[in-house]
Amino acid sequence: MKKIILTTVILTCIITANAQNFGLRAGADFATAEAEVEGLSVSDNETGFYVGLFAKLKIIENFKIRSEANYINIKDLEQIQIPVLAEVGISDKFNALAGPSFGFLLDTEDEGRSFNFGIDFGLSYDITEKFLVEARYSLGLSNLVDDNIYDIALKLHGLFIGVGYLF
Repeated sequence: MKKIILTTVILTCIITANAQNFGLRAGADFATAEAEVEGLSVSDNETGFYVGLFAKLKIIENFKIRSEANYINIKDLEQIQIPVLAEVGISDKFNALAGPSFGFLLDTEDEGRSFNFGIDFGLSYDITEKFLVEARYSLGLSNLVDDNIYDIALKLHGLFIGVGYLF
C-alpha cells in the first residue's frame, strides 16, 4: 500500500508541475455508508460538502489527465481524497471523467482503517472557458473495518455535484 500511495503522490506532483490549467472545485456530497454483516446489507445516507484543487495536463487534443486534492466533510467524517482521472472530451463542452481515487480518513476509530481506495466516474460541462459544472460518483472499494470475528464490511460511496473554476 505504501508503494501505491507514493506512486500516487509522485504522479500528482508531476501532473501539477506540468499542468496547463489549475482550478478550484466545490459542491455537495451525497454520501452512503454501506455495511454488510452476515449477508445482510444496511446503508445510511448523509449529505456533506467538498472543496478542492485540481490540475489538468493535456496529453492530446481531447484527452487530459486531471489530478485533484479534495477535502470532504460529511457529518462526523472527514476525508482527504486524491483522484487521478482521465478526462475525455466527448463533445465541445462535455467531458467524461474516470479513474482511481485514494482517500485518507482523518477521524478513524480503533477498529477502522484510514485508507479508502475507490473508482470515480462522471461528467463535466464547460459553461465558459473558466466555469464548469460536474457530477461524479465515487465507488468505494475498500473495507474500512479491520478484520473482526463478525465479518463486517463497511464501504463508502458518494455522489458529488458541484462547480469548478479554472485560473
